Amino acid sequence: MSGSTSGNTDDTAARPTRVRYRVVAMAVLLAMVTYLDRVCISKLAPDIMHDLGLSKVQMGWVFSAFALAYAIFEIPTAWWADRRGTRRVLTRIVIWWSSFTIATAGAFNYASLLVLRFLFGVGEAGAWPSVAKTFSRWIPDRERGTIQGIFFTGAHLAGGLAPLLVVALLRVMHWRMIFVCFGVIGFLWALAWYRWFRDDPSEHRAVNAEELRRIVTERRSDGEHAAVGWAYWRRLLGSPNMWALCVMYFPNSFSFYFCITWLPTYLQEKGSFDPTMLGFLAGLPLLLSVASDLFGGITTDWATRRFGLRWGRCGVGAAAYLIAGVTLIVAAASRSPMLSAIMISLATAASMFTLGASWSAAIEMGRNHAGVVSAAMNTSGQIGSLLCPLIVAYSVQWFSNWNLPLYLMGGLFLVGVVCWGLLDPLRPIFGPTEDES
Repeated sequence: MSGSTSGNTDDTAARPTRVRYRVVAMAVLLAMVTYLDRVCISKLAPDIMHDLGLSKVQMGWVFSAFALAYAIFEIPTAWWADRRGTRRVLTRIVIWWSSFTIATAGAFNYASLLVLRFLFGVGEAGAWPSVAKTFSRWIPDRERGTIQGIFFTGAHLAGGLAPLLVVALLRVMHWRMIFVCFGVIGFLWALAWYRWFRDDPSEHRAVNAEELRRIVTERRSDGEHAAVGWAYWRRLLGSPNMWALCVMYFPNSFSFYFCITWLPTYLQEKGSFDPTMLGFLAGLPLLLSVASDLFGGITTDWATRRFGLRWGRCGVGAAAYLIAGVTLIVAAASRSPMLSAIMISLATAASMFTLGASWSAAIEMGRNHAGVVSAAMNTSGQIGSLLCPLIVAYSVQWFSNWNLPLYLMGGLFLVGVVCWGLLDPLRPIFGPTEDES
């Protein structure tokens, strides 16, 4: 569809429409469905391990199979979204992952579960960068941190409630049926998205001229074809700014993946909690992250307006990472299971406070290539997600120690503080810097 003035007799005098906020609402629903499907397996892990006869190390490989596939296919899928648009790409992503969420119910041994979770990761790869690409086209610069915060708020709200929801559903159905129920939701979202969404606000009939003006006047551009072929990838991989962004994001996903994979088992091993308290503590990091996501996004936009783009993104990120690193070290050193659980939750909330800054910086550095740049950042995170379950599993098997991974995560966040100091969102990966343009 084309023609943003349909149905408006005097667009120049009309108040701006708010179609972009409906786009955000659809993205938030996507985030919630994604985390329902991701987080439910961590709470169901003991039942799956029992029924399929899996060891902790084997379950660690199942968790990592998803992250491996996600990391491999993240950048290619985002490159596709940059060129084909996120209407088609996100529809394909959601249909694929929903199909393999349902298929997980049919796992009958270790090998089948491993393959199914790998294929699940193949399908979900590129979802977050595709959303970033969507926001780069639909959301003005001054709103991006807040919008990213709202987006991750939806994801973590669903993730935080998922363990409690799974506990309730296990009373009335088998773990296999839970995967089926969660998988069906995605098909409904994909249908609504494909029918309503358009890749650019200028193509959406409900967007009037004033809203379009507000969006496009702040849209930075570096040229749709700043580099092609091998030159494109050399520019991406040879940028120190890109490497700082990627190394910075590594501990964020590493620690978060611990929360959605091994945290319930960690709490069960370290302390005697009743099932309800265990479900609450397993979901607490994500529940705290709901507020952290939102206020982190608001804070980075406020700081950007007050102190400039670099301090608004990097200053906020570095301060939150410092808190995350210190609280994880305290959690590892504590002998109190409850204190450890609370410190892990606070550390997770602190790291999630940076998501608005992280993803906004990726969009600002990527511009017309926001999908690929944010995908490269997220791929680094997925490498952390891949390694985390295995490091935890082997730490327990070889050293009988659940705390070594926590010390490691704390140290990684302190390295991330340095990377935030090296980042410069004003220096795009492709195209001229702000000073040169």
